[in-house]
Amino acid sequence: MRVRLGYVAIALKLPKVTSSSNVTYTFYQRLATEEKKINKLKQIAYSNIVDLKKILEYNVENNIHFYRITSALIPLATHPDVNWKYRTMFGVDYKLLGDYIKNNDMRVDTHPDQFNVINSVDDNVVENTKRNLWVHANLFSDMKYPLGKMVLHVGSSAGGKSAALQRFEKNFISYPNEITSKLILENDDKTFTARDTLGLCKKLCIPMVLDVHHHICNNEGDNISEILHEVFDTWEDQELPPKLHFSSPKDSPKDRKHADYIDGNHFVEFIDSCKRINKDIDIMIEAKMKDLALYDLTRSIKKLRKDWKWIDSSTFKL
Repeated sequence: MRVRLGYVAIALKLPKVTSSSNVTYTFYQRLATEEKKINKLKQIAYSNIVDLKKILEYNVENNIHFYRITSALIPLATHPDVNWKYRTMFGVDYKLLGDYIKNNDMRVDTHPDQFNVINSVDDNVVENTKRNLWVHANLFSDMKYPLGKMVLHVGSSAGGKSAALQRFEKNFISYPNEITSKLILENDDKTFTARDTLGLCKKLCIPMVLDVHHHICNNEGDNISEILHEVFDTWEDQELPPKLHFSSPKDSPKDRKHADYIDGNHFVEFIDSCKRINKDIDIMIEAKMKDLALYDLTRSIKKLRKDWKWIDSSTFKL
């Protein structure tokens, strides 16, 4: 059983490097000419792409094989009143990023923002979500990276969970395959439990991302060890192993806010519960201190489980 650790978006060991610089629509509107508007968008987008390459290089240098790309790579990419041809402008750059990812056997994915709600009762939100998800699907397409996935929550609970789940299924089926083939669903910390999400993933034949802390906050009495096998089975036909999210609460055990670092004791206890299934897994560390939290966790694991064999600085084997 191999476990790879990854982190989200920002490499704190790289000061002044960010792939998430933005241009607000208000600022964009204030620019005097169309030329100035496009040039500003191009400048920020190119800076983000250059810095993303720096982060990917940093990951390779530090043997980090799993990484979440920011959803804010291209400024105003999803704004309905800003239709700029960034895919044409940066097509070569995207291809180079994809080549680098593939040549270094990295796994990357995205997590579209929470305002993307496939099962909204508002048809406009459903259509806007589709438009936003195209940006992520097109990123993977332009990078020539067919393994790319985007993580989404089930979303709205309007009308009750049963109706909301049915609405998700109906709207999901109406979306284009270019989007639905990239979607993976995650349980949330308020409404849709791991069991709810698992049932939906089984119906739609898509993989599920188990968020361990969300399950602790919202589980309706289900023990995580009882559903692990079923969650992992949703990845059976995928080229990549199951992915999970792991975070620690900032304060109390069911505090939904993420802590700066990961509780090493809780983490190794969870991995111990996975051993009986004996499948390779990739775990996204969701902590405020990003890559620094990953390094801190590896140090904790080495102290707590001296018999676990380390393949490299972010990968161990049981």
